[in-house]
Amino acid sequence: MSGTRSERLLALLQLLRGHRYPVSGEKLADLLNVSLRTLYRDIASLRAQGAAIEGEAGIGYVLRPGFLLPPMMFSAEEIEALVLGSRWVERSTDEKLSAAASQALTKIASILPEHLSDMLDQTALIIGPRDIAPETADIGVLRGAIRDSLKVELDYRDENARASRRVIWPIGLAYFERVRVVVAWCEMRDGFRHFRTDRIAGLTVSDQRYPERRSVLLHNWRKTLP
Repeated sequence: MSGTRSERLLALLQLLRGHRYPVSGEKLADLLNVSLRTLYRDIASLRAQGAAIEGEAGIGYVLRPGFLLPPMMFSAEEIEALVLGSRWVERSTDEKLSAAASQALTKIASILPEHLSDMLDQTALIIGPRDIAPETADIGVLRGAIRDSLKVELDYRDENARASRRVIWPIGLAYFERVRVVVAWCEMRDGFRHFRTDRIAGLTVSDQRYPERRSVLLHNWRKTLP
């Protein structure tokens, strides 16, 4: 495998993260295109940095969940991507998600070495002004309903201001340039529908989970797209 040793260690971590069960050293070495001796040395190095890699030669290796990448693993481009994405979230989402993005950047800055943490303030990538339609729905509440797979009752007004009451199964939230759109199964229409959040006059989250798995609904929704 070409690249620096840090890149190889990162690749090894990513391989281990992609497997729930132990992977043999031979397979890992083959995927990374390194010798078995080099692989054992890399595993020892990652363990010394705090990676909870369980297993041993002849049995296989598995990474216990929860290990954070050490600061050396972030390239300049990765830091710029993190900053740009976080700043977009700060400017374009609801209050709670915006605050979470800001806190995440602060946490990232706290673990970066000085020469990298300076990039957080000095990046030349800028999020421009955005003209977002005024919200009438609590986006944080909607995100919670999506996470928990709960039914939501909406008071909704379409583009012609016609009012209706819907029971939906929210499965996603799309962020467009000016508006946000809830992707959902609509019980009244017996099909997938999209609801602009700035047209939601009121909403109530049920304590009833919808009967289908969200991943299945998302898969079926994607098949309806052009």
